[in-house]
Amino acid sequence: MYGALRFNGPHGNLMRMRLRSLVLFGAAVCALLATEPNAATRRWWRHVTALANDGMEGRNTGSAAYRRAAEYVAAQFEKAGVKAAGEKGWYQSVPLHEVRLRADQSSATIMGTDGTTQLQFLRQLTVGARATLPEHVRGPMFFAGSERGGADLAGKVLVQLPGAGRGAAGGAQGAAAVISIDAATGPEPPRWPAAYSVSMTLRGEPAAAGPQRQGGGAVAFRFNPADAELLFRNSGHTFKELMELQTAGTPLPRFEIPAEFMATLKTESSDLSSDNVIGVLPGSDPALAKEYVVVSAHLDGYGLGEPWNGDRIYNGAFDDAAYVATLIDFAERLHDAGVKPKRSILFCVVTGEEKGLLGSKYFVAHPTVPKESMVANVNLDQLRPIFPLHTLTTLAVDESTLGDTVREVAAKRGIKIQPDPEPQRNLLRRSDHYSFMQIGVPAVGFIFGYVPGTPDEAAYREWYAKRYHSPADDLNQPWVPDAAAKFNDFFHDLVVALADAPERPKWKAGSTFAK
Repeated sequence: MYGALRFNGPHGNLMRMRLRSLVLFGAAVCALLATEPNAATRRWWRHVTALANDGMEGRNTGSAAYRRAAEYVAAQFEKAGVKAAGEKGWYQSVPLHEVRLRADQSSATIMGTDGTTQLQFLRQLTVGARATLPEHVRGPMFFAGSERGGADLAGKVLVQLPGAGRGAAGGAQGAAAVISIDAATGPEPPRWPAAYSVSMTLRGEPAAAGPQRQGGGAVAFRFNPADAELLFRNSGHTFKELMELQTAGTPLPRFEIPAEFMATLKTESSDLSSDNVIGVLPGSDPALAKEYVVVSAHLDGYGLGEPWNGDRIYNGAFDDAAYVATLIDFAERLHDAGVKPKRSILFCVVTGEEKGLLGSKYFVAHPTVPKESMVANVNLDQLRPIFPLHTLTTLAVDESTLGDTVREVAAKRGIKIQPDPEPQRNLLRRSDHYSFMQIGVPAVGFIFGYVPGTPDEAAYREWYAKRYHSPADDLNQPWVPDAAAKFNDFFHDLVVALADAPERPKWKAGSTFAK
């Protein structure tokens, strides 16, 4: 009967195309079923979906959507037998102060000999939002080149190539502004459009040092390399030419750019609060129950921001809803199996990680259990289950005996443990484990590792290029169920091993954190 089908007439080609689409769709479904998640992973994914669907609006710190996500996490913990351990029930309120650049009210122009070019904030340039930003910036544009010293930068706007640091001509002393063309950091490309420009601090604390000013108070702008030729128009030089010279190691020329840069900057400030969700699973051993293994992940994302292909929701599915879901999954597994580890497990689902580790910084300064009772922290972030799990890069693996336990548990699951192969990316200090290490708690964080030159590395780098901190980190992205399941199993085994070990982890001799 199938062989008797005919697609003749004016719509025949369309029908044949539709049939081919159905065949391809069927093949894709069969491939999915071949690697269909097991029951535990399906349950985990339901939590990911609950936290990263569009209705959660990206869970921006302090937003109503973030509060809904926090309430969901607390409810799931309660169902799994975890007890509230915040300052007010499940919650620890983190007081925050925010400064936001009003991109819709700010403007920037390049006034050249051939007319005026209006620039778009968040798409072509941005600046770090700070209360100290001047309302107006204006000055003639100048490219310093490779020479050191001798350039009078007073009142000028210094243009820098990617990687030029604090200015190639003796810094930016006296300059009105510095425009730095963005550069990639390892696999992390310049992210344009920028979601927004916001700085957030713990309320009452001074703003963190940032790149908003260089040299003698120059305002620091970031510029989209895709539009960098605009900065050199009519100068006799091009961005492409200068980059080729820099790559070749050839000295760069110094020249005036026949244009003036002018910007008007509008910011707004507000106080707000956002909650950490804190829970505890009491230990079963009368003595060890007074000690806590801390498991943590951050609930916040980037929220609503500048659209990518019409999508303005930065869902944060794998950064970090999936690993808040792993904490919930861990509690559910213990509850369903009736397992009660000897030490207590402290669940810390923190806010404000994307704004500077603010939730974890606040928690370690105001812990809801005695600081000295926290024996270890296992933090979940920077994990992407997008290729098979064979290797885990483990941050701080050699700093404490916690790393020895990680290796022992991983070996039983056939997982190789390696130290960070890219320390120049500074990943150790970029997630919440670092806050715990700062107060003397041994901690680790994990990244899916790969063998250089393999498809796994290609998948890793593609994820950072196309999805990291963008609306594409959503529920529709491809992922590998077996990899997610294997990591969740490993995490369960690791935390139970730490909780049941007779000795608490200790810093190793020579660790910079041992003090």
